Amino acid sequence: MEPVTTAVSTIMWLAFWVTVLAALFIDLTVLNKHHGKVSVKEAALMVCAWVTLAGLFGGAIWLMEGPRHALEFYTGYVLEYSLSVDNMFVFIMIFSYFAIPSHLQPKALLWGILGAVVLRFAFIFLGVKLISMFSWTMYVFGALLVFTAAKMLFQKDDDSFDPSNSWVLKTLKKIIPLKTDYYGENFFVIENAKRFATPLFAAVVVIEMSDLIFAVDSIPAVLSITQDTFLVYSSNIFAIIGLRSLYFLLSGMAGKFPYLKYGISVILFFVGAKMLLSHHFKIPVAASLGVIVGVLALSILASKIFPPKEA
Repeated sequence: MEPVTTAVSTIMWLAFWVTVLAALFIDLTVLNKHHGKVSVKEAALMVCAWVTLAGLFGGAIWLMEGPRHALEFYTGYVLEYSLSVDNMFVFIMIFSYFAIPSHLQPKALLWGILGAVVLRFAFIFLGVKLISMFSWTMYVFGALLVFTAAKMLFQKDDDSFDPSNSWVLKTLKKIIPLKTDYYGENFFVIENAKRFATPLFAAVVVIEMSDLIFAVDSIPAVLSITQDTFLVYSSNIFAIIGLRSLYFLLSGMAGKFPYLKYGISVILFFVGAKMLLSHHFKIPVAASLGVIVGVLALSILASKIFPPKEA
């Protein structure tokens, strides 16, 4: 049966890359046509389109590899997509700090996403190898997620991410001088035989590093669902390719779901506890999916039904 499994895996990898490349091309074409001026309604439609695409790909996994793998893919996708919400608010702060014009934001997001596609593969491959070689790393990943959940739960608004204090930006300024003005879509500009980086390049670098830090939390979370490299990577990337649309949706709805961060922290705590108990108590994948979807739904409903009083 091994050759059949290998053949199926090869077919699914090919189907995955063809779908992702086509999706990125369509996403780039649609958003660039809008020049960054995407309404909430249009962004919501695009988000629905990417979620539908992920659902169809999960259906293909169901047909080719069975219901268990499909369920693991869906659970990993929902988990990764929900955790991405918090990362999108970081992106909003980065764009605000660098005052990136709306027509340049899609390009910055595109380069950030392309970099994440490459870096995530390295992270996931390393994470799967570590777990397969050293079973105790499950406890390390689980403890990391529980710590992150506690930190997020008790974090004050004043302690949120500040791009001006980013060590990445400070290091970049020491390596190459930065311009304060934008020069179209250029990342670099040469003046008096000296190369300068534009704010657009600086923003992409900070976005890339913030996603790298975010991956330290999100990838162990997905590894709590499955250690299959294909399922972990495909669920991650399908969540990532929809981030540009999600960004424009959340930037138009920022502040409307104040309890969402608490829901995300509960989800992180749940998957962290799941990893810590993995060698003693197995939580079914279907139950994990139900908990994740349920917590997200409750946090969104609570935001609408019991909105906090304005200061």
